Amino acid sequence: MSNGENFGPAVPDLTPSGTRLPRLWLLRHGETEWSREGNYTGLTDIPLTADGEGQARAAEKKIGPVTFDRVLTSPLIRARRTAELVGYPDAEVVPHAHEWDYGDNEGRNSRQVRAENPGYLIWKDGVPNGETLAQVAERADRIISSVQAGCGTAMDRDPGATPVEKVLLVAHGHFLRILAVRWLGLAPEMGRHFALSTAAVCVLGWDKHTPAVVGWNL
Repeated sequence: MSNGENFGPAVPDLTPSGTRLPRLWLLRHGETEWSREGNYTGLTDIPLTADGEGQARAAEKKIGPVTFDRVLTSPLIRARRTAELVGYPDAEVVPHAHEWDYGDNEGRNSRQVRAENPGYLIWKDGVPNGETLAQVAERADRIISSVQAGCGTAMDRDPGATPVEKVLLVAHGHFLRILAVRWLGLAPEMGRHFALSTAAVCVLGWDKHTPAVVGWNL
């Protein structure tokens, strides 16, 4: 993927205002010590590792020379630092773009949880004393509605807004997987089928006026 400007139909689908329907680039933050170990990392504010910083720098080439209308980031340092390393030190901090609050599972990995609860799956069992999947999905919907404002789509909650065409969001693994399936109009638990590596780039867009995944885990 050398040029992110190429993502989208040859004949663009348009909003009621005559602009292209918006595309949303997703970037997961680079590696942290906990992500390397497979630990649930929700609101714990830990930095990138040296390898994670290298991953973030490499992600800039994956994105390509796109001119974004908006660049958004989670408030957590691992996301803000990733945004900085791909060239957006002044990205707009979105408080509700943080990772899933894992409650009592924070800092643990799924093997530890399954040792106590065989068959555990976060997508169906949730987390004790943390956010519900529905609560995470509601936060994701708020971002989608903001990106699609003024576009006349099903997720447009502000039809009088001026549409944007290209947005980048730097955030977290589970949150971005949930956001992607909500973009598609699917139930949030379907995010289990969308694996996402650290510092991976994705693009959400359209097939005609149907929301679609244009690129994933790049």
